[in-house]
Amino acid sequence: MQSYLNPQQHAAIINPHKRLLVLAGAGAGKTRTLIEKINNLIANEGVNASEILAITFTKNAANEMVDRLILTEDKTGQYQKIIESKMPQKAKEIERQNFIARTPWLQALTISTFHSLCYRILREDGVSEFDNKFKVITDEVKKADDPILPFETNESIQEVIQKLLIELCEDRDYLISLKRHILEHFARKERKIGTKMLSDYEDGKYYTSLNGTQVRSKSEQYIADWLYRHNIAFQYEGILTVDNDFSFRPDFYIPEANLYIEHVSDKSYPMKQKIEQFEKGGKTFVRTLEVMTNDSREFNSALERIIKDRLPAIYHKETALYYNEEFKGYHKDIKEFLKQAMRVNDMIVGDNISFDDVAAKASKDQHERIRDFYQLVIPLLKKYETYCVNKSYLDFNMMVNRAVNLLRNQKDIQSKYQLRFKYILVDEFQDVNHQQVELIKLMLHEQTQLFCVGDDWQSIYGFRGSDVSYIVEFEKHFSPSETIKFNYNYRSTDKIVGASNEVIKNNKYRIDKEISAIKVSPEKIVVFNGSHINENIRLCVEQVKQLVDAGMNQEDILFLYRRTNMYIPYGEALEANHLKVTRRTIHGAKGLEAKAVFLIGMTEGNEGFPDIWLEDRLFQIVKETNHDMLLEEERRLFYVAITRAKEKLFLVTEKGRESSFIKEIPQNYMVRTSVILAQEPEEPLEKLCPQCGSQVERIWKFCARIVIKFYKKIFDV
Repeated sequence: MQSYLNPQQHAAIINPHKRLLVLAGAGAGKTRTLIEKINNLIANEGVNASEILAITFTKNAANEMVDRLILTEDKTGQYQKIIESKMPQKAKEIERQNFIARTPWLQALTISTFHSLCYRILREDGVSEFDNKFKVITDEVKKADDPILPFETNESIQEVIQKLLIELCEDRDYLISLKRHILEHFARKERKIGTKMLSDYEDGKYYTSLNGTQVRSKSEQYIADWLYRHNIAFQYEGILTVDNDFSFRPDFYIPEANLYIEHVSDKSYPMKQKIEQFEKGGKTFVRTLEVMTNDSREFNSALERIIKDRLPAIYHKETALYYNEEFKGYHKDIKEFLKQAMRVNDMIVGDNISFDDVAAKASKDQHERIRDFYQLVIPLLKKYETYCVNKSYLDFNMMVNRAVNLLRNQKDIQSKYQLRFKYILVDEFQDVNHQQVELIKLMLHEQTQLFCVGDDWQSIYGFRGSDVSYIVEFEKHFSPSETIKFNYNYRSTDKIVGASNEVIKNNKYRIDKEISAIKVSPEKIVVFNGSHINENIRLCVEQVKQLVDAGMNQEDILFLYRRTNMYIPYGEALEANHLKVTRRTIHGAKGLEAKAVFLIGMTEGNEGFPDIWLEDRLFQIVKETNHDMLLEEERRLFYVAITRAKEKLFLVTEKGRESSFIKEIPQNYMVRTSVILAQEPEEPLEKLCPQCGSQVERIWKFCARIVIKFYKKIFDV
């Protein structure tokens, strides 16, 4: 980290504007600026620490902010050693709290995630909105000695939603509808061999009835389901032999009624011989016609007339169906259904949309699958909400919504927080969603100073609800506002920064920035373009060896990938060569940096990068996306990936399948190769200019920028 503030950082820190957005590119010192803003408010402007609220997105980010503030206070160097040590995280947390306890102003300062902030608001002042003795329900039940928050439930979200689904299935119609949906859209018996999908279905039997029988048509599926729902045993396509020289398979045989049913459609085989055999053998049979299935009510009545009087007197029209019996063998499919249901729930609650509005929209969809899914899911989600209210449970999304409702509905509580926090600082503002922005707005008074730091170029969490429009259109939401842009990258070399600038220019929905690198290097980005993956693996392994031999620590080498499965063969090869490889998905690498970065899987098309995957239409019902929006987010993801590299960047692709993102990098920034590049031993970085922090040539005391600025000032040009 640089030991000074450049003019842009200094201007942001002392700027008194009430609505300020700091747009800082990758490696521009965003977190440092936010930390120094807090220090300046307390040390130079006489602000009480209790008046400051700093909001982050993750607990780790909040801890990092606290650690940096402790380091500014600790003159002994003891805390720096603790941070760099390998002691367990729990032990570090204890030390962190001990240092905070010894520093009154740090105790008074509020640094919190959005969820923790809402938790505190509801605990302290939420009685009019919700039970303030609520319990937090999460994806997993934590161990008693490792709670994520106090007052956690002893059941997980998954356990509750499964229990509620079973309760809904006590309604016979709901259970049957659910089973039909699971069988048709989740329990497909397909497997992939090479590039081909092979089916486990018997020849021509592509439809599965409620009792698992595979049949040949939707109409036959309907008949089989009707029989199952009415507890009538049947055989499907059993062999019937009357004459020894002729056997055939009637569609349905009902033993209790001694009745055969032949369903006739335009796909049926000629009936003449079958009829002759039925009559010759004295078999009772009836025909159902495809045209009868056009009206389900009429078809039901027809089946009643055909079968009812032929059944024994003890026949009961319906029998009880039980969840455990009906879904035996389908637990994995039910789990996937519930996963989709909770994904929809998060989207609905995160954007504060009405369940009824979603249901109404889904009911008009042209596809039966979509309509059926929401007919099943919306009652489940409503039941989950009711259950949580009854039990005094809140999940993370609910906490934000309840806090927003509290501040919106209770003006005295809103006023309390507006007066308490006169300075609100938000880190990673590009990641906010609708309800988080609403919370910020409700906590603002006209005299509150809002200081937001972020980078629209690094907005990569649209899939979990973040909306880049809030940072791109900051003025629209927080007017009147001012924006300060940070134009220096202190992390990466000029080639990496130049390449990232050119790539992101292909996005239309962005704020213009031109980022300049402080570090200058003759070394270009390396594109490994082997003929196949095995060649690329060999190139990467050999390159890592050379980097290590040249003096680079293995901890300074980072492998990044779009999807986890991309890394598996690389990881195996590195391990076989006793090479150790920090590794992350690109999403998981946000905020990280490394001297050398290998970005693998840079191929075009399926399982490559960009990975444009238009979400299932199920989710489009709640929030629509399009190809261009997804491509722009993929490009921002690529920007994040390449700007993790401080000195060396390797893009790993394949001949003939090169990613379109690589093609967006100008040729002068990179070199393509399928051989290993020799590495010189590492040398210390050149000294930095004491005025602006730029890299200084060895023969100069100041950088060229300062010299030019000096002469311009003298000669007034």
